[in-house]
Amino acid sequence: MAGSSKGIKKIFDKFDFDSPVILTYAFICVAVFILNTISLNRLNNELFSTDPHAGFGIKTVLRDFLYIFGHANLSHLTGNMTLFLLLGPIVEERFGSKKLIIMIATTAVITAIVNNLLFSTGIIGASGIVFMLIMLSAFREKSGNKIPITLVLVCIIYIGGEIASGIVANDNVSHFGHIAGGICGLGWGFMHKTILK
Repeated sequence: MAGSSKGIKKIFDKFDFDSPVILTYAFICVAVFILNTISLNRLNNELFSTDPHAGFGIKTVLRDFLYIFGHANLSHLTGNMTLFLLLGPIVEERFGSKKLIIMIATTAVITAIVNNLLFSTGIIGASGIVFMLIMLSAFREKSGNKIPITLVLVCIIYIGGEIASGIVANDNVSHFGHIAGGICGLGWGFMHKTILK
């Protein structure tokens, strides 16, 4: 028995928990998805999505943060987690785990509050956080006070694309959530370059 536990430990020692915030977030999203599936979508409806009609209360405050862990279906989850796990470690290494937690929490709450004030539909999922990471990943330390051209192009492609999709498309995607997450990412990136260094 002792030999088998040593063997398991050896296997786990080969892995590096390199991005604690990103990996923990991803594991929570997967756990919430499984539990929501078991609950036949009740969990998402009650806790892991925003509700602009809910009024103000403890549950609304919780939902305005927890929605970033819920996902509507498997393709929604895998689509978000693919980009999240690709970009997240780069951003966490560059900005640090503590700052990243603050960035995620603040972006989630700002997006939820503005969405609740402007729209009648709720939001669910990590898409806004993913767009925040996309913007943050385009910031380069070596660029100094200059704005990297890659950042400008990323803004045009992602935020511009979401604005165009929001105007043209009639789908169930929260284009506002994507745009808000991207704008928060830009704000955090510029604050880091000028104030939070």
